[in-house]
Parts: sequence; structure tokens; C-alpha cells
Amino acid sequence: MSESSTPGAAVTVAAAFAGMRNVTPVTFRAGCPDCRGRFELAASALRLAIGATSRTTFYSFTCPDCSTVVRKPAGERIVELLTGGGVRTLRLHSTL
Repeated sequence: MSESSTPGAAVTVAAAFAGMRNVTPVTFRAGCPDCRGRFELAASALRLAIGATSRTTFYSFTCPDCSTVVRKPAGERIVELLTGGGVRTLRLHSTL
């Protein structure tokens, strides 16, 4: 089976992206329990791990002030905010 091409049927890059708007990068406010620093982090600086229980669901980041690796629990609302903001997520349990 062959596809026929007609002149003018090709979509240009400009036409494909015409309806898209600029997206503002998402930042999250965080704090370090070691140095007590307060700062904003891009979604790429955070990691979210979703476990089978609330005890195994957490997010982590490296403090930009003291380089400590910070791990904090993540409840349902935090999980929703982080996933909605583009934070990379690792599932620690099967969804089957």
C-alpha cells in the first residue's frame, strides 16, 4: 500500500508549533534541614520516588548551599505537585 502525496500537504515546523505557547519553567521552594538554607529548585534538581507505602514515598535533592543530600517524605499533595511540575519519578512498586 502506498501513500500518495499531494503538493502543499506537508506540515511545516511553524504550522506544527503555531498553537504552542512559551512555558514558564516550574520552580519549587525547598529548605535544607542541615544548614537551614532556603532556596528554589528547578524540577530537574528534584527526584521523586513513589513506594508501596507512605513511608517509602519521598522526594530528594542536593542542597545547593552545603551539598547535603536531602530526603523528605512526600504525601499525596506533594506527589501531585511534583509530578505536575515535571519532576522525574521513580516507581518503587508494581502497579499491577
